[in-house]
Amino acid sequence: MAINFKVIERGQPGVAGGGEKKFYASPVMDGELDMADLTKAIEKICTVSGADIRAVLYALVDVSIDNLSNGTIVRMGDLGSFRIGLSSEGKAKAEEVTSSAIKNNSILFTPGTRLKEMMASAKYQKV
Repeated sequence: MAINFKVIERGQPGVAGGGEKKFYASPVMDGELDMADLTKAIEKICTVSGADIRAVLYALVDVSIDNLSNGTIVRMGDLGSFRIGLSSEGKAKAEEVTSSAIKNNSILFTPGTRLKEMMASAKYQKV
């Protein structure tokens, strides 16, 4: 199976009027998998009921939130891991860096082995 992509034109970032424009590949998304669809798909390949699957998935979200907010890396085997990332202002002295220097935060995802293998062997198709 191939990952579909389309061609889009982009200007240079930060240049008035876009500057020199070039063409780039951009992935084409084909739908999405929500919690209900994910539950049904898992239910088809195992003996666990949909109610139990949903319970575990919602509990996974709650446990991940609790642990990420405490600074713990959440590792999910072949899926990958989640951790907190911060963006802050630079200060001249270490003691000047306080929580007020933090300007943004994010959750960083690092794919696991199987996802990395899938991406390394990906094939592409222009649509």
